[in-house]
Amino acid sequence: MAAPTGLARIETNGKKKDEMTGEYVYADSAPPVRAQTMEELHSLQIKRSTPTTPIKDGAGATPFASALSEEQQLESISASLASLTREYGPKVVKGDGPAATLQKHHQHLHPAAPAIATSDSSLKLTHVLNNLSPAELYEQAIKYEKGSFITSTGALATLSGAKTGRSPKDKRVVKNELTAQELWWGKGSPNIEMDERSFLTNRERAVDYLNSLDKVFVNDQFLNWDPENRIKVRIISARAYHSLFMYNMCIRPTDEELKNFGTPDFTIYNAGMFPCNRYAHSTTSSTSVDINLARKEMVILGTQYAGEMKKGLFGLMHYLMPKRGILSLHSGCNMGKDGDVALFFGLSGTGKTTLSTDQNRLLIGDDEHCWSDNGVSNIEGENTRAAYPIEYIPNAKIPCVGPHPKNVILLACDAFGVLPPVSKLNLAQTMYHFISGYTALVAGTEDGIKEPQATFSACFGAAFLMLHPTKYAAMLAEKMQKYGATGWLVNTGWSGGRYGVGNRIKLAYTRKIIDAIHSGELLTANYKKTEVFGLEIPTEINGVPSEILDPINTWTDKAAYKETLLTLAGLFKKNFEVFASYKIGDDSSLTDEILAAGPNF
Repeated sequence: MAAPTGLARIETNGKKKDEMTGEYVYADSAPPVRAQTMEELHSLQIKRSTPTTPIKDGAGATPFASALSEEQQLESISASLASLTREYGPKVVKGDGPAATLQKHHQHLHPAAPAIATSDSSLKLTHVLNNLSPAELYEQAIKYEKGSFITSTGALATLSGAKTGRSPKDKRVVKNELTAQELWWGKGSPNIEMDERSFLTNRERAVDYLNSLDKVFVNDQFLNWDPENRIKVRIISARAYHSLFMYNMCIRPTDEELKNFGTPDFTIYNAGMFPCNRYAHSTTSSTSVDINLARKEMVILGTQYAGEMKKGLFGLMHYLMPKRGILSLHSGCNMGKDGDVALFFGLSGTGKTTLSTDQNRLLIGDDEHCWSDNGVSNIEGENTRAAYPIEYIPNAKIPCVGPHPKNVILLACDAFGVLPPVSKLNLAQTMYHFISGYTALVAGTEDGIKEPQATFSACFGAAFLMLHPTKYAAMLAEKMQKYGATGWLVNTGWSGGRYGVGNRIKLAYTRKIIDAIHSGELLTANYKKTEVFGLEIPTEINGVPSEILDPINTWTDKAAYKETLLTLAGLFKKNFEVFASYKIGDDSSLTDEILAAGPNF
């Protein structure tokens, strides 16, 4: 029987809700530290070119290598693991013979057979465990990673250390001449700049740490189920837990694809067991998660939370895909039996996963997707509520691709209780609410929250955006127009009053609403317009009480309803101020149209 490939994570305290996404993230409480003499240290570093690929076909082999059996021949950790400032290869201890990059051993019997590599520290040997199977990773974790166990369901339960969520304040992106113009910087942006030299400092620290280990794990995998637009990624990590997580999280190549994998498009160096230098420029804690788009690399130091790799790659796709005219989406996606596809956007607690995983429809994915001229495709190879392969879901669609969406559903858990259960949006309204990315936090979700608190996350995933939100919104509008998709705003939150007064809309009613969207029933329904937000709401839906479709009907205190409605509208307007001056295209007409689609009072 094949070993299970699930992965569970035992979490401890030390995390809070991310304002941008509504997800739980780790908050590093350490005070900021600024270096005083880094310029002196930087002046001692010599910038050199990227190392070349290891020599093949036996060139440069040493007598030491030839003495080993064929299965044990040495190889360098790979060009991607060679230290930037060690381009001449490993250091040599006197009497050990000349240093050289050694021949790569072609694995004939088992593609996951361990290789051996020389590190930068004398002739220290590091085993490179390439593309191990889940069973082998289970064995490595149970034997060598303290706190790892197999649960009663067969999943691997493990410890991620102090960090049990992302560390968004420690995320850095290298700012150079190109990215300075392309990326979203400044107020509201998740992209905190880092200079090239600081990145190389962290990269060197991570690579030297990985080279010092007895073994490292390497995963070669794909992103995007669309074969025309998939990305090759290489993940180099110190833990079997991380390797198994990414085995599940990414798309798994066949043996033939692994054999011809070639040079990856992007490489992650996960040295999260080792801290960064908190006195280095651009860092403010012992954690640093750094992306260099020009070098096509990501470095992780000071956090063992595996989600940093997943979301780092999602950020990469948010940069690469729009360059190809492909819209990257933080959404769920499913498909009906007739081929009708729906996208579900929503922050934590809005029902994105619940509503996209419908037993009557095929699941394409629940978290990350691309919309190209070929249709929609899942970026990943998994379901994200636990890390296991997506083929474990009975109604998953394999391959995870589908035709163009007919419906774009924006989900909001409105704890103020004033948004309708469902509204049909015109194109400008879809863009406005997509850019806004609204939901609300309620008591119990985060310390100190006693009243409903509005949360806005641009494009329903601001923490992972690389470009300005309006660029993604413009692409969404273009594709919706081109392929005839309809926009909807669905409130899965409260009715009859705000949180603490009213009641949450029944899930059974929300499912009826979603069914009516899928079937096309709501396209022919009668509509009326609400005040302030100007939303088109249906007057009747099969299986849903008509009185709840207009939220004012469910409030006993009508004056309180109007007051709360204006309060929420004001929060929308204030949030949108940061986007109001941004132009899409050569003029501001589209921007003006989007602004007019917001609340009017």
